[in-house]
Amino acid sequence: MSLPPDHPSRSFTANSYLRACRLQPVDRVPVWFQRQAGRSLPEYRQVRGDGSILRSIEDASLTAEITMQPVRRYGVDAAILFSDIVVPVNAVGFKIDVVPGVGPTAEQPFRSKEDLNRLRPLEPDIDTPYVLDAVRLLVEQLEVPLIGFAGAPFTVASYLIEGQPSRNHARTKSLMHSDPNLWHELMTRLSDISISSMRSQVLAGASAVQLFDSWAGALQPVDYEEHVLPHSRRVFEELADLEVPRAHFGVGTAEILSLMSEAGADVVGADWRVPIDEVRRRVGSKTAVQGNLDPAVCLADWPVVAEQTRRVLKAAGGKPGHIFNLGHGVLPETNPAILEQVVELVHTEGLNPDLLAT
Repeated sequence: MSLPPDHPSRSFTANSYLRACRLQPVDRVPVWFQRQAGRSLPEYRQVRGDGSILRSIEDASLTAEITMQPVRRYGVDAAILFSDIVVPVNAVGFKIDVVPGVGPTAEQPFRSKEDLNRLRPLEPDIDTPYVLDAVRLLVEQLEVPLIGFAGAPFTVASYLIEGQPSRNHARTKSLMHSDPNLWHELMTRLSDISISSMRSQVLAGASAVQLFDSWAGALQPVDYEEHVLPHSRRVFEELADLEVPRAHFGVGTAEILSLMSEAGADVVGADWRVPIDEVRRRVGSKTAVQGNLDPAVCLADWPVVAEQTRRVLKAAGGKPGHIFNLGHGVLPETNPAILEQVVELVHTEGLNPDLLAT
């Protein structure tokens, strides 16, 4: 299906973020930050309060306010919905929470075929109406596009199987290799949930989507290609008819960037470990690239941050199809003033011939 003529994305034809996603010329390099909604902002901490982040997300007006805060402060070219990748699976009854200082934690991890019964299809209007309400509130207020998102099947599966964040993803890999049939059944169900979630966000007004496969870099290429790529590809294929940009991001994915590009996203984001010109070479000329300043650099003094920001811009070369971002999320201890300066530098110097020629 095509989006209606009055869909919010139709009003942002000149927006540099959406144009860069489509490899179109821009008047300035677009920039937004992963985890820009919250984390380091004092205004976020003031309104967020204590308690589970999932309870906060159920408050649509609070979600909208938190999503807007970095747009107001930084002047970024896109907003990303304040939410979490485990919201949909928790909403269908798997019971997973985001524990402060730990991360997503499953009360009863996925262990057998019977656990598939805990992953019924997502019905967004019934299961996550607060997400859609927040999207609708935001598109009435935002002057930049809103990015919706979901967790990729592999990354969500790793949280469900491990029960919490893991360094080696041992249980996840064990299930993948020891019971491939169950693995693919699980990935199919999680793909269905990701598709339903992102589709509902776009239909509610989001102008782009991003699939977070944060931990796909834990896999060797042959395993990614066999056990993960078909499912990620299906997610992007099922969203293609919506005609909005689709981005794909993971951490530590240097060796699988070319495979990630085969999943079919319009944009591939990369962490800081690979220069952005090499990222572009690996994903191909028909895919936009996003990134990739090391978030830890933003804890340094401004001259250091400025130098590293210019290094990313120079590697991008001013060519169409680059969205400036961090190589992962904003660290909580980041000084917001530094990010304000990064945005200003990217906007003013990103297409500067003198900078790119030095």
